[in-house]
Amino acid sequence: MNSSRKLKILCVAGARPNFMKISPLMAAFAKTKMIDSVLVHTGQHYDQRMSELFFEQLKIPKPDINLGIRSGSSICQMADMMKAFESACLDVQPDAVLVVGDVNSTVACGITAVKNGITLIHVEAGLRSFDRQMPEEINRILTDSISDLLFVSEPAGVANLKREGVCDDKVFHVGNVMIDSLVSHLEFARQTDICSELKLEKGRYMVVTMHRPSNVDSQETLTEIIDTLYELQLSEKVVFPIHPRTKNNIEKFGLSNRIERMQNLQLIEPLGYLEFLSLMLNSRCILTDSGGVQEESTYLQVPCITARENTERPITVELGSNQLVSVNRAAILTAVKRSKDQQGIQWGIPELWDGKASSRIAQVICDKLG
Repeated sequence: MNSSRKLKILCVAGARPNFMKISPLMAAFAKTKMIDSVLVHTGQHYDQRMSELFFEQLKIPKPDINLGIRSGSSICQMADMMKAFESACLDVQPDAVLVVGDVNSTVACGITAVKNGITLIHVEAGLRSFDRQMPEEINRILTDSISDLLFVSEPAGVANLKREGVCDDKVFHVGNVMIDSLVSHLEFARQTDICSELKLEKGRYMVVTMHRPSNVDSQETLTEIIDTLYELQLSEKVVFPIHPRTKNNIEKFGLSNRIERMQNLQLIEPLGYLEFLSLMLNSRCILTDSGGVQEESTYLQVPCITARENTERPITVELGSNQLVSVNRAAILTAVKRSKDQQGIQWGIPELWDGKASSRIAQVICDKLG
C-alpha cells in the first residue's frame, strides 16, 4: 500500500464479549497514528445492557457503521450479517478486516472479508475446546482457517494452530486483550457501588453466570443447575446476574417457583462491565460456563468453577485457578467446597497477560501490513 496514507481497518464487534476486546485494540490503533480504524457493530447483541452500556463504560467510540442485525436462527443471522457487511466493505474499501473471539459476527464477517479479497485478522485465535457440538468451536476453526494474521492469547493456541497446519509466520502469541480491558478499568470497577446496593460483604458471597445452550436449553440440565443453586444458597449468598436466554428457559420449563423458594439467592438483571467486574473481584468464588469469566477470575485471583465438560482456556485449569466440573450437583458442590480451601492462594498470571496485548497487536499489524 502507499506508505503516505494510514492503514484502514474495519474492526467488527457484535456480542458482549467482543466489546471488551475491541475497546483496547481501538485505543492502541489510535496511538500508532498509522492505523485508521472503522468500527462496525453488527447488532448481534442489541439491548441496552448488553450493548450500549458497554460502549459507554469502555469508552468505545460510537460505531461508524451499525448493521442493525437482530435475533434469528444462527444461519439467518449470519446470512443477514454477510450481506450487510459486504456492503460496508465495498463502501469503506478497507486494507484489512479485524474480528475478535468466536461469535456469529466473527465468522460471518470473516468469511465476507476473505471472499472479497480483504486481509483478515483474527484476535483470540487458536482456542479449542475440541467439542464440535459447541457453535463457538465451529466459528473458531472456520475463522482461523481463513485468517491472514492470527493473534493468540495463550500457548495452547499456538500449539493448536500448528497442529492444524497454520503457517508459523501468521501466528503471534501476544497475550490477552480481554485482560487489557480489565487492567485499564479495574480501578473504576473498585469505585462502583454495586456491592453496597446489593448488600454484599466482600468474600461472603459467590457469583453465578450460566448462558450456554448446552447448559440452559435442556430442561434436565437446567433443572440440575437450579437444584444445585438451591443447595448452595443454603449456606451462603449467591448472586446470579441472569442472561435473557437463561431467564426465558427458566420460565419456559416451569422452574420459576423453585427460584422463588431460594431466600439466599439474588437473581438480578445483567450488569454493566464495571459493575460485574466489581462483583467478581469482591466475591468468594465464581460458578460459570463463560470463557471470558474463566480468564478474568484468573487475573483477579478469585477461585472459579466452570460447569462444562471442556474448556478452550486450558491455561486457567493448569494454573489451578479454575476447576472444570461436569454439570452435576455433587461435582459442583464438591468443587465449591474445595474453593473454600483456596481462599488466599495466589496463582500465577499467564504469560503476557499484562495489559499490553493490544499494543503488541498494533505493532505487528503496522510491521506486517504497513
